[in-house]
Amino acid sequence: MENTCTLWAPRILGVLRIVTGYLFFWHGSAKLFGIPHVPMFDNLQIMSLVGLAGIIEVVFGFLVFIGLFTRFSAFIASGMCAAAYFIGHVATQGQFFLPMLNRGEAAVLFSFIFFYIIFAGPGTWSIDGLRKDKTS
Repeated sequence: MENTCTLWAPRILGVLRIVTGYLFFWHGSAKLFGIPHVPMFDNLQIMSLVGLAGIIEVVFGFLVFIGLFTRFSAFIASGMCAAAYFIGHVATQGQFFLPMLNRGEAAVLFSFIFFYIIFAGPGTWSIDGLRKDKTS
């Protein structure tokens, strides 16, 4: 069992990275492009904190998704999610230790998943992996 888990670990890390980047990208797409449509983002000002968050989500979500500059992208995304939690959830909703009550679960999970990816790397199926293979 341990050998199987060890064999699959880089692949599952790659799947975690791909799914996380994909979901993060769509958070930004909803803010910036209205796809999918989320009514609370109607009339979003691009030069606002939420607009900046949307830009970060689209750009760095896509980079994490494809596995390009993965560690740097995950660093930026993790920091943005931590800031979003404290600025957008704790400061406005309260309940610091109860993300379920301040609706901050997604921000906390994204932050910690990206934080893990900073150290674990992109896993398999990444452009970073292809670039590394060509330079070896």
